[in-house]
Amino acid sequence: MGTLRLNLRSSVRQLIRNPGFTVIVILTLGLSIGANTAIFSVVNSLMLKSLPYSHPERIGTIYTRITGSMASDERHNLDGEQWELLRDNVPSLISALSSGGTSGVNLRAGSSVQYLYAGRISAHYLDVLAIQPIIGRNFSAAEDRPHGPRAAILSYSLWRNTFAADPNILARPIFLKGEPYTVVGVLPDGVITPLNADLYTAIQPSRDGEGSGTNFSVITRLRDGATWLQADAELNRAWSLRADRYELRENPGAHVTYYSVPLQRGETASLRPQVLTLMLAAGFILLIACANLAGLTLVRVLRRTPEVATRMALGATSWQIQKQLWLENLMLAFAGGTAGVAVGFFALRALLVLLPEHFLPVAGVSLDLRVLAFTLCISIFTSVLFGMLPAFATRKLDLRSAIASRAAAGADRLRLRQSLIASEVALTVVLLAASGLLIRTLIHLETLPPGFNPDGVLIAKASLDDARYHDPTAFRKLLDESTAAIRRIPGVQDAAVGLSLPYERTLNSAVTLSDGKEAGQQDGTDVIYVTPGYFAALQMPLLAGRDFRDADGPATQRVAVVNQAFARKFYGGTNPVGRFIDKDTLIVGEVTDVSVSSGLYEGAPLMSEQAMYIPASQVDPQSLSLVHVWFQPDWVVRTARPLEGLTAQMQRSLASVDPSLPFSGFYSMRDLLAKTLATQRVEVALLSAMAGLALLLSAVGIFALVANLVAQKTREIGIRIALGSTLRQTMVQIGTPGVRASALGLFLGLAASAGALRAIRGVLYGVGVYDVPTILTVVLTLASVTLIASAVPTLRIARIDPAKTLRDE
Repeated sequence: MGTLRLNLRSSVRQLIRNPGFTVIVILTLGLSIGANTAIFSVVNSLMLKSLPYSHPERIGTIYTRITGSMASDERHNLDGEQWELLRDNVPSLISALSSGGTSGVNLRAGSSVQYLYAGRISAHYLDVLAIQPIIGRNFSAAEDRPHGPRAAILSYSLWRNTFAADPNILARPIFLKGEPYTVVGVLPDGVITPLNADLYTAIQPSRDGEGSGTNFSVITRLRDGATWLQADAELNRAWSLRADRYELRENPGAHVTYYSVPLQRGETASLRPQVLTLMLAAGFILLIACANLAGLTLVRVLRRTPEVATRMALGATSWQIQKQLWLENLMLAFAGGTAGVAVGFFALRALLVLLPEHFLPVAGVSLDLRVLAFTLCISIFTSVLFGMLPAFATRKLDLRSAIASRAAAGADRLRLRQSLIASEVALTVVLLAASGLLIRTLIHLETLPPGFNPDGVLIAKASLDDARYHDPTAFRKLLDESTAAIRRIPGVQDAAVGLSLPYERTLNSAVTLSDGKEAGQQDGTDVIYVTPGYFAALQMPLLAGRDFRDADGPATQRVAVVNQAFARKFYGGTNPVGRFIDKDTLIVGEVTDVSVSSGLYEGAPLMSEQAMYIPASQVDPQSLSLVHVWFQPDWVVRTARPLEGLTAQMQRSLASVDPSLPFSGFYSMRDLLAKTLATQRVEVALLSAMAGLALLLSAVGIFALVANLVAQKTREIGIRIALGSTLRQTMVQIGTPGVRASALGLFLGLAASAGALRAIRGVLYGVGVYDVPTILTVVLTLASVTLIASAVPTLRIARIDPAKTLRDE
């Protein structure tokens, strides 16, 4: 212990004696470890932290894998018949359903109306999660049947804030979705579910209602004594009895397999590739930092060669010297790790602000003990990594020459430092290329031709998941009177209502073509109800036929307007006006394509899909009650006045028609585009920040290499200048090693990028992996940084006095 105290004291003195070196090392480690800490916090929450439920390892979800000669698919959702199959034939599982996401609803409490997020769940959903209400109960089987009693379970925050934590709430009806609901339970404080809603209603699953397609998300819990293998076997045995159904009708050679996955994996499956890519990028930062610090530490050790040689001449062993150096590196690593925790804390807070809403499905993100343990481990790892080469450099010393000279550069050690810089530059090239490709992708998506004029448009959304508006007459009256009231606002040029908008996900439905080359065939298309004036409000050009009219009503000919993508796919690009869809729907017009969220299709975040617009006045009652569960219609207003002062007047206009119907939010078209591309923006911001940090670290490494050469060769430089060498020749000669190392790293990085960047091919749109502008930008950026980092330290050569150098000699 006495020896350890002496070594610690000596290490502290050495670090204090070299404050510049110490500060640079701690800052470099703090930034690199902080980046890893912040990203690992998200990885920990998504993939490692146990879900906040009892025995989370026994909670799972069901996937369906469909393989065959004509189709290959993997699905997470079930339809009504598949749900019955699971519920009735798999005794190893307690199974339950949810809607897979929340929907907006209006709650009337007293004289006020609140817009809330509601989750639709089946009986046993909370039982699967082992959640029991603090008052009341979970949904019963009777409440979960079609047309069963209307019941609701409140979150604790809603119960406390809206109902003042009334213990008698179970005896009071609440008015939700325009009709009375009975409160049957209140969840405990702090409880979260995968839906994380304000309140929950019974989903009442069936084969004919909601979920008859593929809209149910299932969660399961293993019963005591059962295993996941047993549950999967029961699932597939039950399925084999009905193997002639579903996709097998269209794909006779298909094979269907059910299998279980842990709930945490199922909830985060779509996020894992992006998060792991960011973790890999953070790992690159750490390796770059280690290579950089290894070079700096090697220089420092070489400068201490006379000291080390003197100690060895006085009897110190090589192990004692190395132990001292390791201890100094370890202290630096722990100091850098402490700084990394601080940097990670603030970086994580910034990251959570950047992340899209509901990016993290269940678990919260924090710097918990696992994250701190991770930080400790990478601190020790960096200590070993950047201290290894310098410590080994002391193993073979010529005591006579070491004591006689102040420094020993050596060609082999210069090559070692150049190799370290080349490696960090190569990693930097990969990060720069990846961030460049993502930036180019984002620019491509943001500059796609929108197909309409997004300027001067204000959007207001409202939830019509309301029993009062299941009646088509009341629905038409609301739309007609509210748009008329909004048009009377000064400065409003036009107003209309549509089920969805450009940049948003739209309702996808099956339609049957009545003529053309695919007559009689059924295919999926986006179906959007709109009011007259919708195309004018968005300034979507009408290419053929006519717009909708006020005369297009429930008692007249059913009509539709299709877009160019619809005409291209089903009619070969010919004029579609006059053709029929679903036997009785006449196409009366054609409009331009607009960019929409890809929805159910695999593809870019924004794309042009085939779409069919229908008059809102011709939507049937059953469709009204279903589509408004999933979608909130949009009031579209085109105005010549500033958008900011219009919202209050629009809310008053809607209240003049229905005082109990609030707008849930107001948006510009730019807001909707930003929301659609939120994930791409986060990826670009984070990867660009890491690439910038890597570039900075590489520049520091090149600068340090050249600056050290200037310091080591001051005597040689003075003699060369005294003998007639020009300043330019000397600067080029000294700066060349940094340029060579960077050039080698650039070549290796481009070669590595050719293979590594294929991993992100799935998130690139409008740009290829081998994008020439991106490669040229990376080359020019790195060349510029290299030249600057190499040139700046060589300017010190101009201050060298040859006469003084010769006198010293």
